[in-house]
Amino acid sequence: MLALLEELGLIVIRWFEYLGALVYLLLDTLSWLGKGKVRASLVMSQMSLLGVASLGIVVITTTFTGMVLALQLADYAVRYGVTRYAGGGVALAMAREFGPMLTAIVVSGRAGSAITAEIGSMKVTEQVDALRAMAVSPVRYLVVPRFIALVVMMPVLATFAGLAGTVGGAYVAKVHANIGYATFFDSIRTVVVWSDVTSGLIKAMVFAVEICLISCLHGLRTSGGAAGVGRATTESVVNSMLMVFISNYFMSEWLFPGQ
Repeated sequence: MLALLEELGLIVIRWFEYLGALVYLLLDTLSWLGKGKVRASLVMSQMSLLGVASLGIVVITTTFTGMVLALQLADYAVRYGVTRYAGGGVALAMAREFGPMLTAIVVSGRAGSAITAEIGSMKVTEQVDALRAMAVSPVRYLVVPRFIALVVMMPVLATFAGLAGTVGGAYVAKVHANIGYATFFDSIRTVVVWSDVTSGLIKAMVFAVEICLISCLHGLRTSGGAAGVGRATTESVVNSMLMVFISNYFMSEWLFPGQ
């Protein structure tokens, strides 16, 4: 029993150390942002690599998610005579939850893993140490551009995700349950309010911060050669998704109280 308690205590301590490292990295990143020492060319490059290149898979994923939502909701809407709410239900789910959540999952798997692998490879080949030797902060050079790129691009991706899911849902509602496009989109205007959209974008920005910090932290902590890069990449993706799911619950409680 004592051994079990000791093991649980060590797990808790490691998690607090991990969270502390994330907070320290966030503060260091924000301090460089406050100084205005940002290389615009690096930021634009990362926006293209992490954001624009992820658009296709985000749109495909959320389009079919919206189609599945409509497939499940349309029959019940017709059965109970509430077809005027079918489109609103799909759009509300996409704006509040599925749009930002699925975008974060796709980005953590695609862009987050790329961040960890790239920085981790630089770490094990001593390029990060070379930056420090030249008095260049690895946080300023490696973390800050990726931080800005993800914070800017995640809400954009989430917006496209919500639109794609809603359009996919409209198509399935029309084909599967013969709910007209006019009825579907009128329902959206009735049910969805602007705060639902802005709250989803806030979620996307928070997810972007989490994914960037976790991915960069694991990259900067990488050791053990090529095998270490693989372990760090796997851990960063798992921890990013776990953090996204946990924080999504608390943000939903905060942004949509009593709803």
